[in-house]
Amino acid sequence: MPIRWRLTLYIALAIGAILLILGFALFFVLRDAILSNVENTTRQRAENAASSIREGEPLDDDDIEELTLEGVFVIVRDERGGVLTETVDLPKGGGGDPVSRTALDTGEPASGTVQFSGEEPTYVYAVPVEPEEGRARVVEAGKSYEAAQEGIEALGAILAAGIGAALVFSIGGAYLLARAALMPVETVTSTARSMGEEDLSKRLPVANPKDEIGRLATTINALLARLEAAFARREEALSRQRRFAADASHELRTPLTSISGHARMLDEWALEKDTETARRSVRAIRREAGRMRGLVESLLTLTRGDEGAPLDVGRHDLGEIAKEALETARNNAGSRLSVEFVPPDRGSIATFDRGRILQVASILLDNAVKYTPEGGTVTVGVRGSGDRVELEVADNGVGIREDELPLIFERFHRADAARAEDGAGLGLSIARQIAEAHGGTIHATSKVGAGSAFVLVLPLRKPST
Repeated sequence: MPIRWRLTLYIALAIGAILLILGFALFFVLRDAILSNVENTTRQRAENAASSIREGEPLDDDDIEELTLEGVFVIVRDERGGVLTETVDLPKGGGGDPVSRTALDTGEPASGTVQFSGEEPTYVYAVPVEPEEGRARVVEAGKSYEAAQEGIEALGAILAAGIGAALVFSIGGAYLLARAALMPVETVTSTARSMGEEDLSKRLPVANPKDEIGRLATTINALLARLEAAFARREEALSRQRRFAADASHELRTPLTSISGHARMLDEWALEKDTETARRSVRAIRREAGRMRGLVESLLTLTRGDEGAPLDVGRHDLGEIAKEALETARNNAGSRLSVEFVPPDRGSIATFDRGRILQVASILLDNAVKYTPEGGTVTVGVRGSGDRVELEVADNGVGIREDELPLIFERFHRADAARAEDGAGLGLSIARQIAEAHGGTIHATSKVGAGSAFVLVLPLRKPST
């Protein structure tokens, strides 16, 4: 059963139960009031008649007319129950009704119901009297319940009709109320139904953010926002993966083509006809194979980093790492340029993976040496700054254009396409990946013709993950 009909049913049942309880309570209260009115009127008339008789005043026509208003009858009996005066014709015979007999026997007022005639009983109230003269001994007044019962029946019919009509209106009102309450749900449902994986920018309408449905819609909107961001990241990751695969294939195709060409030449004629050419081809094959090996190792390094390979962290001196990488760079640079070290002015001990950070320092120094012309200078400095340490590699080389700076850490990106033979463009991507794995960062500043500066920033203690 739909929620709308269930709400309608529950509300209608609740209202119906309340109406029935109130109806029955009102019916019984009014019924008791009507019956009490009959009894009180009868009692008052009997007391009035008895008071007149006690004072020795006979009941004249005016008294009888006044006493018998509203259907009340009065009977005066003697000590044996015989009728002395009556305002209504009673069945003949008998010594009076049981109520009057009780009053005569006890000497106290008595009341009860007597079935004189008709379908409805008659309420009778009898009062014993001791007149100064005369034979009267008991005065009784009575009134039939017939008119009261008719009024009670009419009241019951009116209440039943009213409760039935109210119940019908309550069902209709409950349905409209449930429909109005669930209208935001219908709107949310229709909007959600129109959404798809390709259209996550839509949001559910929030009519009242403070009620339950509004809070639900707000929560779903927040979930949609997270899903949209997740899908965007997924698409970006897939795009980067496709681009990565295409770039890797391109980078591998070049040395493979060279190796294949030289191998074919060796196989077809160079080994037998031209030993010098054969030697050059062997050297080219070895060079291209080494290039492929370096590319594959770089790709494996990136893959391990993407998969979250564990770090072998410990407390190490970043200055010592910088000096170790600097010695290797000096050997590679030879006398072509100057490689200098600026010692830290304070301690540079931090928590990191020594091998990985040495790899970053080597990458930065290798790039600086590679792109600094002869006679230039490469400077390596380490400094502490608050809760972090920094390693800076600066040069006065060719520099990088401003529009290229945001891209230099992307995989397979090279700021100058003419340097394609100098590497695959993965070094800085590896450096950034290692820095981020340590909870640090790496950034660059540069000016064309004036040189570049790369800064590795590491926390003193790697944040827990």
